[in-house]
This record gives sequence, C-alpha cells and structure tokens, in this order.
Amino acid sequence: MFDTLSDRLSGIFTKLRGKGRLTEADIDATAREIRLALLEADVALPVVRSFVAALKERARGAEVSQALNPAQQIIKIVHEELINVLGGEARRLQFAKQPPTVIMLAGLQGSGKTTLAGKLAKWLKGQGHQPMLVAADLQRPNAVNQLQVLGGRAGVEVFAPEPGNGVGDPVAVAKESIEYARRHMRDIVIVDTAGRLGIDQEMMAQAASIRDAVTPDEVIFVIDAMVGQDAVATAEAFRDGVGITGVVLSKLDGDARGGAALSVRHVTGQPILFASTGEKLEDFDVFHPDRMASRILGMGDVLTLIEQAEAAFDADQKEKMTSKLLGGEQFTLEDFLDQLIAIRRMGPIANMLKMMPGMNQMKGQLDDLDDKHFDRVTAIIRSMTPAERANPKIINGSRRARIATGSGVTVMDVNQLLNRFTDAQKMMKQMGGMMGLPGGGRRKATKSPKNKRKGTKGGGRSGGGFPAGLPGGGMPQLPPGLDPSQLGGDDFKAPKLDFNKLFKRDN
Repeated sequence: MFDTLSDRLSGIFTKLRGKGRLTEADIDATAREIRLALLEADVALPVVRSFVAALKERARGAEVSQALNPAQQIIKIVHEELINVLGGEARRLQFAKQPPTVIMLAGLQGSGKTTLAGKLAKWLKGQGHQPMLVAADLQRPNAVNQLQVLGGRAGVEVFAPEPGNGVGDPVAVAKESIEYARRHMRDIVIVDTAGRLGIDQEMMAQAASIRDAVTPDEVIFVIDAMVGQDAVATAEAFRDGVGITGVVLSKLDGDARGGAALSVRHVTGQPILFASTGEKLEDFDVFHPDRMASRILGMGDVLTLIEQAEAAFDADQKEKMTSKLLGGEQFTLEDFLDQLIAIRRMGPIANMLKMMPGMNQMKGQLDDLDDKHFDRVTAIIRSMTPAERANPKIINGSRRARIATGSGVTVMDVNQLLNRFTDAQKMMKQMGGMMGLPGGGRRKATKSPKNKRKGTKGGGRSGGGFPAGLPGGGMPQLPPGLDPSQLGGDDFKAPKLDFNKLFKRDN
C-alpha cells in the first residue's frame, strides 16, 4: 500500500546523501518535497501541515546542524515523526475487570467489519481467551450466516438467535448476548453491528442504542484503508456519534495510497489497534506504529518477521530439528518438506523478503516472485515414498520418472531438486558440527593442568545452542540493544542476490 510513498521518500533522501552540511535551502526543499509526497499519498492536510512543521523545527535545531551525518539525521527525524503520526506506541485492548469484556465493532458496509470480527475472535482465542461472536447485524442480507461461517472457521461460538435479513431487534440481541456469555463462561463478547453504504442518522442511532445496551469496554471502528480521505471523515462521524475508542485498518494489503492509515490516528485522536492484511483469518495482527514507519522508509520489519516465524514453526518441530542436528542425524527430504510447509504458513515469500532491511532496493525483483516454485517442490517431495524421502540416494532413473509423472513436472525438475538438496545436506552437516562456535568449526582438543577434558569452554556439541536462521530454528534474532529502526536507511546496501537463481520462475 505504501510503495508509492516509500519510493518518493527514498528519492528525496537520495538527494541528501553525501551532503556534509544542510543549508536552509536544503531543509526547505526537503520539507517541500516531503509535503508533496504526503499529499500525493492522500494524507489529510492537517496531518501534512503538522508533520512538515515538526520536521522543519527539528531539522533547523542542533540535532541536525551538529550531526556527523545530517542526511541520516533527517531520515531519523522523519522516522520518528511518522511513528508519532501513527500513534507512538502500540496500544493493547482494554479488558474488563469482571468478565465478559465487550467489544463492539462499527463501520460502513463493505469495510470488512464482519470478516474482521472473525479474525479478531480467532486471534483472541489464540491468546488463551474464550471469545463469542454476536450477530447483531440484522439488516444486511446473509450477514448472520456469514458470521456463523467465520465463527466455525475460527472455532468460536456465534450467538445468533435471529435469522437477520431485516428480521429481529439488534439491540435486544446484543443485550441478551451479555447474559448468555456470563452463563456459558465466555470472557470476551464481540458484537458485529450493521453498516450502511454511507453515514445516516438511522445507523448512528442504532449503533448508539447498542452501545448503551451493552456498555462496551471497546468501541472499535473498522476502516477500509483503501477508501482514502472519505474514510477519515467517516471515522470522525463515528467518533462524534458513537464514541470510538480505537481503530482497525482493514485491507492494508491493497494498492491504495495509504493516506487513511497515516491520517486516522491524528484526526480522530484514537489509536490504531489492529491491522488486517489479507483475506485469510490469520492475516491479522497488532498494529505497531514503529514497525509500520520502518516499512514506509524501507527499513524492513525484522521484529514482525521473527514473530511470524515463531508462530509458523511450532516448538515440537524446532526441538526435533535441533536434536537432529546436535545428534549428527541426517537432514532428510521429510524434514525439508516440514520446513517448506512452515514457511508457506508465513505468507507469500515476496512479502517476507520485503520485511528484510534494504530489500526495497530490489522491489522490482521481489514483485516478480511467486510461490509456485514452493508448491512445485512440495508436490515433488510428496510424490516420493517414505523410503525415498529418508534416503534420496535410492532414487534411480525409473523412480525419478515416476516422481516426475506423479507431481506433474519434468525429470529435469526432479534432478535439480535432488542436486540442490544434496548440497543443502552437506551444508547442514557442516553447520551441525559448528554449533556454539562463533568462528566456525570445531576447536582442536587441548590439554592443560586446569583443563584435562577435550575441547575448550564453549566448544564442541555441548557448548552451543541451535543457530538462529537454520531450518527449524526460526528467524535470526536481533542483537541485544539494537533498534530495528537502525537497520536500513539511506546508507544501507542490500546484498546483491539473483532471485532468478534462488527461485525458479515460470516462463
């Protein structure tokens, strides 16, 4: 969504590179270009004015004039001001002291409100709660049925005493759901309310009546991030008419200019709590202003990538792979298949690579990537017998032909996979022998009066843990004290990679 704004800001910062000192003219020109970039991204005018004023004031201060690298200092200021515009710090849900916690969702029709209810319920269930969905949207055709389907997919109960489609009293349904939740030990109630194609008094009156009936702990406004300035105006109307306490950005994976996301926090005064980034129930997470600001500036989002990897690779899988490598066992195609499946659960490979610092410099190559290669490799491995996966050396010519036919690929594709896997096996074996040694390799045995045991402290298999970044080991961890905002920036040079070799693409 923020690609256009990211490209504009990157071009602005490139012009500042190499300047040992910034003049008043440089600061004015930079502020003017940033102002135009924000306006083109459909950011609200009051937000642009506030942002540019803060930028100019800080750029003329001592933190830039006395900086060793003024251009980098400007980037730092823009990064910090973007964080402020997006809300500063992530804000968590406010839970009731006495369950159930009541969360009321509001928004226009088509904003993704009902789908968001299912995503939020699934996320809360994953946090250890017992949420319940309430079908209080009785106007929109099939809204009740849609919520029931989403509740089934999320594995949560749906309170739907009325069929909807214009039948039933939504205020009564919402009120009855609270007592039902208490009786059935549901600690969170998510009330899905009706929307309209536009703001009208009837919708606001109904939403206000439901609010008064259930006294929600959170009134969350679901905003379509692709709508632009209209979304901000709608958020203001709900703030004044219903009294929202937070915002959720839906459809953040769209191709709109992103102005709503950068405007809604400043205009409404309410924090952005969550972001929805896809159609699946799993495409939902807490909104972190600092991480979003880093993405906009092309600094990546390493922390989110780490969290996604931790969620994709379960503890048993990581423990199994760690034990294998520490015990010197062979890395098999079955293990490789498990890793591929876990990686696919993290989402499209291009999206993951874009979270790495500096990868915005390769945006053209990343946009051309697809996940068909992963699916093709998975099909090849699944066409093998358990014995073939455990010992690829037994796969002769006739077996390769059978595997190719079963997976719908050519024998050459099977050969390439096996050759690459053989190289990977060798690498894994070497890495397994270097566990715990920062310099790599095993140290030779030493003997001294103080240490008669073979090896040195920290050496050998007993001294180290499973290195981050290997299959099964999750993603690389940040060094202690390192701010992710320091990764990337104008001077960051991404590694030169040939994605055509890393990922085979269809012609």
